[in-house]
Amino acid sequence: MTTITKPDTRPLNPNFSSGPCAKRPGWSLEALNGAPFGRSHRAKIGKTKLKQAIDLTREVLNVPADYRIGIVAASDTGAVEMALWSMLGARGVDMVAWESFGAGWVTDVVKQLKLEDTRVFEAPYGEIVDFAKVDFDRDVVFTWNGTTSGVRVANGDFIPADRQGLTICDATSAAFAQDLAFEKLDVVTFSWQKVLGGEGAHGIIILSPRAVERLETYKPAWPMPKIFRLTKGGKLIEGIFAGETINTPSMLCVEDYIDALEWAQNLGGLQALIGRADRNFAVLDAFVEKTPWIANLAVKPETRSNTSVCLTIVDEDVLALPADQQAAFAKGIVSALEKEGVAFDIGAYRDAPSGLRIWIGATVETSDVEALTHWLEWAFQNQKAALKQAA
Repeated sequence: MTTITKPDTRPLNPNFSSGPCAKRPGWSLEALNGAPFGRSHRAKIGKTKLKQAIDLTREVLNVPADYRIGIVAASDTGAVEMALWSMLGARGVDMVAWESFGAGWVTDVVKQLKLEDTRVFEAPYGEIVDFAKVDFDRDVVFTWNGTTSGVRVANGDFIPADRQGLTICDATSAAFAQDLAFEKLDVVTFSWQKVLGGEGAHGIIILSPRAVERLETYKPAWPMPKIFRLTKGGKLIEGIFAGETINTPSMLCVEDYIDALEWAQNLGGLQALIGRADRNFAVLDAFVEKTPWIANLAVKPETRSNTSVCLTIVDEDVLALPADQQAAFAKGIVSALEKEGVAFDIGAYRDAPSGLRIWIGATVETSDVEALTHWLEWAFQNQKAALKQAA
């Protein structure tokens, strides 16, 4: 069998997972020594830390002053579900999906909430829905960045400023790496485990004044679990947006998030984070453009994600294989790189087409992305040599 020479340079940080994502450069457990271990989150120190996390979120993301920011349970999923269950049903809703998480929100609205006046707009992996067909006088639910397809919206221009409905946006793999058009968004959700590399289990929900008005003037027809309740007696529970969480948060995770936010501030804030992700994407995209065996799953360049880059193997010999063997070929690349300790968790999402998914958000170093590209070539050539030998 042909021996393929291994690259000389290895990524210093091999963590390219799409969640939980890589920690910030230089991170260590010592950075979390300020966490109030063993203290109640209801105590002054606990509420102060939670409020600090909220305030730093506003500063780094440039969230408008009249938008509320709350820390909620169950990661981004919990935040999205809270919005769907609390706000939908007041008017018709357009559900927009082009990857698995967006499709999941469609399932919840159609099969769980069973809203009759629901329209569904879907696009296959690699493509995006034509938003010209979406009616923003209805409520609209969509993902800003499709984590499992690598397809994102280019900007917020497709949302009219005079919309009558609410826009509910799952932005979990976009926040802190893409410029969210908050003036066009009424509900924004994300989790700490994405672009800033926080620990899992906690979510953020951001509400515009229009979203607050909906919460205070509309009561859903279904029972509301406590974990989803944002109002009491027809009024917003303001404490949620000042650090008084509905359930018990991990103060260790809160400290970790604060550490990442302070790192982001020291870099220069949101534009510096976007710049890091864009530079990482430029390196990976240049490799893809010059490499004949691999391609972006996202068809249009303007919709390609700068965080969760999804790649498909287009080598003719591989494409000639049955679908299960194509998937096995891609998994072979993933396994080889994991065995070498140069790239962890870069396989395509389980519901997505077979291939690779490489996280290159703001906490990833560009030099590590550059080193990874050489190892991708090495792993492919090894797999290809084995394929030819087997034939």
